[in-house]
Amino acid sequence: MADSDNRPRRLPRPVYERELLRLQVELVKLQEWVRAEGRRVVVVFEGRDAAGKGSAIKRVTERLNPRVARIAALPVPTERERTQWYFQRYVAHLPAAGEIVLFDRSWYNRAGVEHVMGFCTEGEYRRFLAQCPVFERLLVEDGILLRKYWFSVSDTVQEQRFRNRLEDPTRRWKLSAMDLESITRWEAYSRAKDEMFTHTDLPEAPWYVVESDDKRAARVNMIAHLLSTVPYHDVPEPTVELPPRPPSTGYRRPPRDRQTRVPDHAADLVREEEK
Repeated sequence: MADSDNRPRRLPRPVYERELLRLQVELVKLQEWVRAEGRRVVVVFEGRDAAGKGSAIKRVTERLNPRVARIAALPVPTERERTQWYFQRYVAHLPAAGEIVLFDRSWYNRAGVEHVMGFCTEGEYRRFLAQCPVFERLLVEDGILLRKYWFSVSDTVQEQRFRNRLEDPTRRWKLSAMDLESITRWEAYSRAKDEMFTHTDLPEAPWYVVESDDKRAARVNMIAHLLSTVPYHDVPEPTVELPPRPPSTGYRRPPRDRQTRVPDHAADLVREEEK
């Protein structure tokens, strides 16, 4: 979608919110199917900084059971982890039966930031490109449903999102030195992504590209696609009835002044508003 001046036109909020809610209802059905059938689902979220991965993950998980659907966002590896087989620490976060794991960045760090920023050797990088297809085929052959999404953002939109983060005190923490470095290494990251796709866009585990200049459209497009690739179905819900409240046995609540209570800040706001 685009306006007459060629700027991308955002998905209207009412349309977005209505469709997002519908899709989230379907995600709950997917969750219940995964739990009932003992399936294992892995969803990989990759892309440039500020491409919208985090906000998409939030919309996927916000109505799901965190005991079933969890997010794996691994920190910088420890000194001990640096001596392990590269995929080892990611294997520890793979799902058991009845679980969904969403990787907020994944083993593909090696093909992107580590390679571009020089945090791994050329030999480690080449070994990753050779081993990754084998690793992912093993996951698929073992029955894991693996989905990989690349969130694609233009340079102008990425820069604007960085500026928004800089000006917003609630999001400034999202802007790191690594983010700023990505601006000056745009082409290097582009080449790294192309090379990564060449080696890891597999028939068994293909990459799906999500255009994310419009975050609203990106979220509903990604979720709708994910749902379309999984053969889930409705799972019968158990019948639940609220039991009758038993009669009082004489319990009386202690006086409120014996407890340390949180000040009523909300009431102060109302009084200020009424002045």
